[in-house]
Amino acid sequence: MKQMMIFAYDCKGVIMTDRVLSGMTVTAVYYCQFLQKLRRKMHANRPDLLENGVLILHDNARPHIGKAVRELLDRYSWEMLPHPPYSHDMSPPDFDLFPKLKINMRGVRFSTLEYLSASVT
Repeated sequence: MKQMMIFAYDCKGVIMTDRVLSGMTVTAVYYCQFLQKLRRKMHANRPDLLENGVLILHDNARPHIGKAVRELLDRYSWEMLPHPPYSHDMSPPDFDLFPKLKINMRGVRFSTLEYLSASVT
């Protein structure tokens, strides 16, 4: 089984995750909804991030660079850092986030996607 998830994190850890339902496609509209939830969560739990200015780094997938997403980021005054074209050896989560997540999950077999999602979150 595979599970697609969206992670928002900083140097202090994971701020928010979103488990994409099986069979769903992440569109610009879906991603905008995620960013809106993220902003509300940051406002409630990490207001310092909003006060200092948000720098967002995501890849160049269509949902991330769509017009609706760019307009939302402009409205929030969030700066989008440029991401080079796809390169398997330049993805920050591969070197920063995923190894940390794997530490406590190594060798564990997850019987359900819900269990996997809860463990990752």
